[in-house]
Amino acid sequence: MKYNPNLHNRQSIRLKGYDYSQNGFYFVTICIWQKECLLGVIDNHKIIFNSYGKIVNLNWFNLKTVYAYINLDAFIIMPNHIHGIIEITDNNQHHKRHGLPEIIRHLKTFSARRINRLRKIKGVAVWQRGYYEHIIISETSLNNIREYIFNNPINWCDDEIYTENIFLFPKQFNVKGIGNMINNHKN
Repeated sequence: MKYNPNLHNRQSIRLKGYDYSQNGFYFVTICIWQKECLLGVIDNHKIIFNSYGKIVNLNWFNLKTVYAYINLDAFIIMPNHIHGIIEITDNNQHHKRHGLPEIIRHLKTFSARRINRLRKIKGVAVWQRGYYEHIIISETSLNNIREYIFNNPINWCDDEIYTENIFLFPKQFNVKGIGNMINNHKN
């Protein structure tokens, strides 16, 4: 389909005028392309990484090496998305200071290249185009988000991006949980 600005007008969800390189805590969610369960499975409320999940895990923790001025906080890999908290600090002794978009671009680019190398394919999307971010402005919010991340595998079946919850039905139908009803009906 040819590009039509009236149909394909993607608006940025970033806070207009906000400097995403300034100090602070940032909560991010990044989804796999088409919400495919590419990174592993949830078994008994725990994530079991496959090779692709291990690549993402390695690349997440490598961010601290590449960007010396960040701290990595709570983090979880789910089958079709990741959640993490990145703290940008004043520790800018070695490198130019990049903002959150550059840090996320790095994570997505290098993990996608390694995953595609393992899949023996080139140029295939691994991640969805954008990502969700939330600027954390209080200790209470930080702790609530940490708890959310920690409990994500336990709540996997209730997650809006749980594969069974999006099975066959567009979002506008508002039929969260229908996948479970279908599965129960089959038995």
